[in-house]
Amino acid sequence: MTPPSPQQPAEPLALVVGEALIDVVHRADGTVDEHPGGSPANVALTLGRLDRRAQLLAWIGTDSYGDRIRGWLSGSHVELAPGSDGAASTSIATAHLGADGGATYDFDLTWALPADVVIPDETVVVHTGSIAAVLEPGAAGVRRVLAAARPRATVTYDPNIRPTLMGQPGDVRPVVESLVASADVVKVSDEDLHWLYPGADLDVVATRWQRSGPAVVVVTYGGDGAVAVTADHRLEVAAPRVEVADTVGAGDSFMGALLHGLWSAGLLGAAHRAQLAAIDEATLTAVLEQCVKVAAITVSRAGANPPRLRELTPTV
Repeated sequence: MTPPSPQQPAEPLALVVGEALIDVVHRADGTVDEHPGGSPANVALTLGRLDRRAQLLAWIGTDSYGDRIRGWLSGSHVELAPGSDGAASTSIATAHLGADGGATYDFDLTWALPADVVIPDETVVVHTGSIAAVLEPGAAGVRRVLAAARPRATVTYDPNIRPTLMGQPGDVRPVVESLVASADVVKVSDEDLHWLYPGADLDVVATRWQRSGPAVVVVTYGGDGAVAVTADHRLEVAAPRVEVADTVGAGDSFMGALLHGLWSAGLLGAAHRAQLAAIDEATLTAVLEQCVKVAAITVSRAGANPPRLRELTPTV
């Protein structure tokens, strides 16, 4: 009798927790497009396109917009976590693009989590951010998921502020700072920091955030690149120069690439927390250079359309 073959270990997983919705985009030329989006969903999509196993824990409906989101995620090999389709209807974000490609948003959404969230054993990183981390009733559930995952997984966070939904800076700041302190890696835009801390020196804020808990804090400056702060280093990387179609999803694709890069360096998972905290300058620089490349490709084309891994590999 042939003995049964040993069961193959499950592929490591990134669990992304947060909103998936439909972006209704009003462009400066008067045209209107509809396409799936949402900051955490875009992060999951980027990971899937970079050949990482990603699962999105979201809150969408079983309506036609929900079907579009499911197909969009599946097309980039992103799994939808069980229970994510329990919403009465799928949320909508209306984006108005200016002549420079920048976007402002209005929202019609609800945010909750399934009653019974299961964190797969093979999860090596849990990411959240934006609306999901602040808007109740789902935000309390997000915090519980992060706490439950931390013993086995790296925790990452991107505030991705949406003032229309989040209220005043003084109300949001304590929530953001608590999430920052509980994370291992934080990515934040200069615009978000200016909104949270008007008039503050962003280097000072980033350093204070890093000292509150994260191993790495990265501040993005759009076309001017990014700055990373660790306990031992402050690094700057420049962004490639490209013609900007719009900025939709650029920060999310940077975040997805950041997770991909740290994953490639063997620094994700709770067992590697000490190594992540001691990340060396060369490794972090290489990771960030790939992040700005991914973001530059994303802004060079319309909508949240991050590159696939093959687009980052030079051809001979």
